[in-house]
Amino acid sequence: MTDRRGVVAKRAEDLMPGVPYVRGWARARRGADELAAQLTALGLEPDFPGLTADVNVSGDGLVRLGVVRPDAALILAELIVSGLAAETPTLVETLAQEAGSARHNSTAA
Repeated sequence: MTDRRGVVAKRAEDLMPGVPYVRGWARARRGADELAAQLTALGLEPDFPGLTADVNVSGDGLVRLGVVRPDAALILAELIVSGLAAETPTLVETLAQEAGSARHNSTAA
């Protein structure tokens, strides 16, 4: 569930009866485990030390990336864009060029 800006709802700190927290957390754990496996295969696991599963107040699972270096965020963005290439080639080409420009500009700064 999201707020009006599309940001994930606050994490669950006080549990309420009847909310499926375990189900949401288990779903988040599967997602976090799969992402960790892919990051490990790419040698990027050290760049995401804060990767964890969590749950919000509504019982929705959350995958938290934690604090990451800007370069790691750019690499992740480039990987996402590359993964979309098979589905939408022209959109991905534009996004890849923008990501490459952003990476070049951050390196030059």
